[in-house]
Amino acid sequence: MDELEKQSLENEIDLVEVIRKLWKKRKFILKVTVVCMCIGILVALLSAKEYTAGCTIVPQTGDKTGGSNLGGLAAMAGINLGMSGEGDILSPKIYPKILASVPFQKEMMQTAIQFDDFDEPVTLFDYYMNEEYQKFSLSGTIMKYTIGLPGLILQAIRGESPEPEYASEFTSTLQTLSKEESDCMKILSTKINMNLNEKEGYLTISVNMPEPLAAAQLAYQVQMMLQRYVTDFKIEKVKANLDFVESRYEEAKRQYEAKQEELALFEDANRNPSTSVARAAQTRLNNEYTLLFGVYNELAKQREQAYIQVKETTPVFTVVEPVTIPAERSKPKRALICIAFTFLGGCIGVGLVLTLPFIAQVSGWKRLEKWLPEEKK
Repeated sequence: MDELEKQSLENEIDLVEVIRKLWKKRKFILKVTVVCMCIGILVALLSAKEYTAGCTIVPQTGDKTGGSNLGGLAAMAGINLGMSGEGDILSPKIYPKILASVPFQKEMMQTAIQFDDFDEPVTLFDYYMNEEYQKFSLSGTIMKYTIGLPGLILQAIRGESPEPEYASEFTSTLQTLSKEESDCMKILSTKINMNLNEKEGYLTISVNMPEPLAAAQLAYQVQMMLQRYVTDFKIEKVKANLDFVESRYEEAKRQYEAKQEELALFEDANRNPSTSVARAAQTRLNNEYTLLFGVYNELAKQREQAYIQVKETTPVFTVVEPVTIPAERSKPKRALICIAFTFLGGCIGVGLVLTLPFIAQVSGWKRLEKWLPEEKK
């Protein structure tokens, strides 16, 4: 028998020995599995319900065909639209950044949602931060005082840190965030999710809430706010141009109308000017009127161009799948939780059978061997 066959035989003998040991301790493994399965059943029954609502939208793409056609038609009419920013498309990759931004989150906190347990709509900030609206959760309480106990102890040792105070000249221009707002942002980040499918070119928004209607309301609010923020970012440049042209147009209109009235009054007072001074004054007024009319007419064209450019630049969102009220809960997956805990119990039982004798032998702690009673034959 060569060395390879001898090693294979030893491995086979070791495997048979392991299986024999596990079979002898099968009752112990079964007990551990049943205990973990019971824990899994309790966790599945006590876990808070969650409902998921969402929508699927297709953002604007970088197609410039419509703008080019409009520019060609305008050029035929002698109008230069000057669509320099037409191809500046806000990448959908930025949308998750917009969703996670402080201004977006702070506005979202103040969004009022109607819950079944309350007569009036409640803002998300109050719902998650105000104890008046908090529901008792047995599983959450157990987790808080077991896994979360070290954090509670550290928080008690550190104590409450006072909120920093800043000068008013800084708070008026810079964003500030209180501790409660920061905690609320962390909660909202777990409730609101956004997934971008770059290959297919669509965006999915999903929201998890303890009630189906609340989940649908929040998903719709996130959709509307995202569209508004993206639109504001996209048309910021052309909107500023429109505001500037609008202000200049109104100023030129006032000057033109004032000069028009001045010229009319002069012509009424001097129907047949016979003196050179009167004719010179009339010529000067006509020239000023013509100049102001040209400026006014040009600004009117530019205003229409700016209106068209704002309309062209405004992004279009196609809602493929609108927000609907979920009919079934998304969490907890009770069957999956029970299966996972049962499988975990089996693994723990097998692990204890294989490792406890070795640990007892190495450490010299013979009590560990008593944890594995001998099976009755």
